[in-house]
Amino acid sequence: QVQLVESGGGLVQAGGSLRLSCETSGRTFSSLVMGWFRQAPGKEREFVAAVSRSGAPAQYPDSMRGRFTISRDNAKNTVYLQMNSLKSEDTAVYYCAARSGSIVFTTKNEYDYWGQGTQVTVSS
Repeated sequence: QVQLVESGGGLVQAGGSLRLSCETSGRTFSSLVMGWFRQAPGKEREFVAAVSRSGAPAQYPDSMRGRFTISRDNAKNTVYLQMNSLKSEDTAVYYCAARSGSIVFTTKNEYDYWGQGTQVTVSS
């Protein structure tokens, strides 16, 4: 099994930045495709970013491309999400996710393991 623990969420002003971290355990980290998803109240859980086992390529939706960057450090079993130019609509619980295999999927149903989530709140 795989355990995922997110950290780094909090309150930030619009236009500011946050860096989320997700520490993993239970399986060889380099064998996992890693992703980030988010869910706001009353909304579906949506794709934020995903990265291949080696760290490239990465995938982003149009609304986040250029503002968000996913990266991973396989030596530390950790994946990161750097969020810049934050907007109020970025407010959500952010979840780390992992899947076995090599395909970098962008849909939540393709991921096997999930963290508990970390709250990100962006004030206007």
